[in-house]
Formats: sequence, structure tokens, C-alpha cells
Amino acid sequence: MQLTYHRKGDYLFPNLTVTEEEPVVIGKYGMLRKTYLKEHHSGWYQSMTLTGKLNRHLAQTETAAQERMNVLMEQLLTCYPAPDKRKDQLAWAAHIANLQAMAEENVLAEIVYY
Repeated sequence: MQLTYHRKGDYLFPNLTVTEEEPVVIGKYGMLRKTYLKEHHSGWYQSMTLTGKLNRHLAQTETAAQERMNVLMEQLLTCYPAPDKRKDQLAWAAHIANLQAMAEENVLAEIVYY
């Protein structure tokens, strides 16, 4: 690999450019992954940032997490059916929130914070 340099005072700096990626909308799980990489795997985070692969990785993490959440919610609803929404809305809402918390705990451990 051939590098070119430019002089600034007494120092030579390499001419590095990061190729711009197409803008990607990153949701909750992608942002959590980004924070985790920045705090716990800073070398990997910096490497992906410099090579322009970070946004693609975060988008893949977001997609995988959303798909896993959907699958887990379907499975949990078959194992633990929700009460009738028309009869008791608060019990239904509490049950769904509990199932979502269970599914999200799994997604965070398996996909975001691995």
C-alpha cells in the first residue's frame, strides 16, 4: 500500500480519507451496540470507524435485533398467552410489557453485548 504525506510544520501527516457510506438510520439496538463498542472495544470501534464499516455493522445489528425480538415475542406469546384485551386492558398491557422485557433481555445479551 502506497501512502502519500503532507507536511505541516516539522511533521509529515498521512493523507487518509474515509469513504462516506450511504446514510443509514440506526435505531435503539444499533446505538446501544455503538456505545458498547466505544466503551469496551475501543480498538475495534476505531478500526471500523476508520475503514468505514461501522454504520453497516450497526445497521446489521439493528436488523438482527429487531428480527430476533419479533421471533421471541411470537414464541413467548404462544407459551404465555395474553389475557383478553377487551376485558382487562391494564393486565394485557402489563403482560405484553413483561414479555417484551424478557425478549429484550435475551436480545441484548445475544446480539448487542456479545
